[in-house]
Amino acid sequence: MKFSKDHEWVTVEGGVATIGISEHAQSQLGDVVFVDLPKIGRQVKANENVATVESVKAASDVYVPVSGEVVAVNEELSGDPALVNRAPESDGWFMKVKLSNESELSALMDKAAYDKFVG
Repeated sequence: MKFSKDHEWVTVEGGVATIGISEHAQSQLGDVVFVDLPKIGRQVKANENVATVESVKAASDVYVPVSGEVVAVNEELSGDPALVNRAPESDGWFMKVKLSNESELSALMDKAAYDKFVG
């Protein structure tokens, strides 16, 4: 698992990245009440704002850390946005993106570097 400075995580399998927000990010947001996800088929560029998370504290933008095409979104989040709080780095994923430039992954942090980044 890799992490961005914007607090998204990425795992890659077969050229497809699964993306969500980190445990740290969900703890900062508080109780998530709504998640707005991108449309399947959308072309996205690294660091582009593609989703929104609303919590009892605030609304926050979600940035995609890699470029490509959105090939799936987590439909469970529309009926159960609190899944982001319960399992942010597993079942609470946001989207899957078919990578167009795998070299962008090298700009992301590993878990140890991310933990140091968030202090």
